[in-house]
Amino acid sequence: MNVTNQTMMIYFIIKGISDAPELQALIFVLVLFMYLFILGGNMTIVLLVCLDPQLHTPMYFFLCNLSILDMSSSTVTLHKILISFLTGNNTVSLYACMTQMFILISLVCNELMPTAMSYDRFVAVCNPLHYATVMSPCLCASLASVCWASGFVESLPLFVLISRFSCYKSQEINHFFCDIMPIIKLSCSDTTLSNLLIFICGLFLSIFPFLLTFIPYIFIIQTILSVRSSAGKHKAFYTCSSHLTVVILLYVTLICQYMRPTSMDTLESSKLFSLFNTAAVPMLNPLIYSLKNKDIKSALKRRWF
Repeated sequence: MNVTNQTMMIYFIIKGISDAPELQALIFVLVLFMYLFILGGNMTIVLLVCLDPQLHTPMYFFLCNLSILDMSSSTVTLHKILISFLTGNNTVSLYACMTQMFILISLVCNELMPTAMSYDRFVAVCNPLHYATVMSPCLCASLASVCWASGFVESLPLFVLISRFSCYKSQEINHFFCDIMPIIKLSCSDTTLSNLLIFICGLFLSIFPFLLTFIPYIFIIQTILSVRSSAGKHKAFYTCSSHLTVVILLYVTLICQYMRPTSMDTLESSKLFSLFNTAAVPMLNPLIYSLKNKDIKSALKRRWF
């Protein structure tokens, strides 16, 4: 074994989205715009849900949790791009890198929140007479707690395994944050178990939650088709199609990012999927889930106009 090619890391160098110097200012402006939009849109939802009593319902309770999740994942990943441009420092300590990776894995594993939201819509549409009884505050709090706790519990074995890597081939991480796959590719330790664990986690944290989220919408659509009012059908289909669009985009990109065959796994495509998950989806959620919602618009007028 060539010892000279192995390095005990104290810090890493984050290469960023692009190496081209002429693109750095443009990337900074675009990332700053996306990040401010994500913070503004999702923070508006959180404040409205907290302040307006008419939004104290299960649906908006889960939307509030989803907004917090989106802001957290975007902050964890996008802040390094902004800081690196402003300070010129693109290094990150090993401890900070592992901390960022653990938090991100925990948030990625917390993608059960759309599943809880789909169950809420299933009860509201298919069993409206018992909605208040079924979706009690206790059940809603329990579902949200399970979603948040599951992310941290399920990410712990993978984090422990990766944190035990003894050496790395290079200091440069060809990514814009400390993601799992670039770290594994840099390691000169045996990564077989890590790759297997990522694939298994992908099955349970992407495909399984996707099915749990998608199946209730089948029953919802069946119920909508039985509605006689064409206006009611149009409104319900519009809402369901918007929600399903976000769900499909979210889970498909997660599956593509962490469950691709090794032959198809390139760092450039990994950057693209990561940017989509941490920036595009959190930008879409406020627009599709809430800001085009009449209740949110009414609450916005009551509070600020």
